[in-house]
Amino acid sequence: MLTLNWMTMNQKVLPIGLDIGHSSIKMLQLASVDGGLKLLGVERAPLNLEPDMDEHHKRGTITAAVKQLLDRGRFKGRKAVSALSGDGLRITSLRVPETETLQVDKTVRKEAAQRFGMDPERDTINHVLAGSVRQGDDLKNEFIVLATENETIRRHISLLEEAGLEPAGIDAAPCALFRNFERTMRREEDKQRTIIFMDIGDRWTTVVFGRSGEICLVKQIPSGAARFSEDVAASLNISVADATSLRLKLQRGESVDAATRRAAVDALVLAAEQLVKELSLCLRYHTVTFRGKRVERAVIAGGGAYESVFVEVLRRHLSLGIEIAEPLQGFDLSDAQLDENDHHSSADLALAVGLSLKGDDGSGPAGPTSRARPEPVLEGEQA
Repeated sequence: MLTLNWMTMNQKVLPIGLDIGHSSIKMLQLASVDGGLKLLGVERAPLNLEPDMDEHHKRGTITAAVKQLLDRGRFKGRKAVSALSGDGLRITSLRVPETETLQVDKTVRKEAAQRFGMDPERDTINHVLAGSVRQGDDLKNEFIVLATENETIRRHISLLEEAGLEPAGIDAAPCALFRNFERTMRREEDKQRTIIFMDIGDRWTTVVFGRSGEICLVKQIPSGAARFSEDVAASLNISVADATSLRLKLQRGESVDAATRRAAVDALVLAAEQLVKELSLCLRYHTVTFRGKRVERAVIAGGGAYESVFVEVLRRHLSLGIEIAEPLQGFDLSDAQLDENDHHSSADLALAVGLSLKGDDGSGPAGPTSRARPEPVLEGEQA
């Protein structure tokens, strides 16, 4: 007997990837078909979550948007994988002597709990092995620690259920981002290179360094595209909404008064340089920690990938190849009914793609689950 919602012929439908941002919400679903991946549907909606918005109003705004996208989208089933927001996830790096490898889980949980003021018995604290590093005369293992309070997970599950979804997993954004890009790093030469994957959201920028199918450095920066608009607004003495509209005009190459254009670009350059400075610190840490592992290029995703001023500042300050992400590359798009925007501007879908891919069991081209990914954040998830 065929279950039409989740398995038809040789097609395995993956969960919906749900990316809840501050300015927009993206939903995307993939299916594994005969060893390949097909895009079943993708939907976007604006989502204006103000920093001072109360929790009740925020949840109502999100659930209404999700229900709207579910109604108009071509999604199969209601199973979904979502990511915790940047302010709901704690990330740090810890070094553990190689002699303590057998007790690493206990050691990491104890130290992370102390650092974040968390309960090691109740809260979720997972870790990823980043690699071996030499500290003085000692050889240690460096771990990336991802942690969140149990209450944060509970609230997130409740939010998804209120929106009419069945939570199949809750992921960490850096892991979902890497999962998306890892599938394109199949060439032998790519496996030996360190590549930066950078997702510039509205208020958070996620930076992941990957090499040989593993995550070796993660940084979440509390700044993003909203900072660009805020700085333009302050420079021109206009509202943030007007500044965002001005940025969009500049991105589309529309006609703008020369003096206004100059002032806006100057403000954007200053904001971009601050973000690039943070990325430079990550590069410096990587260079010192993993000696001899040169970074080759950076792939930029998220809504901020369309900010040409930022991309130019990045190219000017860093001696790296810079690419704009194409997260839909390699998928069968024949049934997805994409509009023109989806075909040519898909960089903001990178996180949603990585979230849907969490439901892949390795039978598709994404390959087997990388050992770089942390343990499941939510027990009982599909993947």
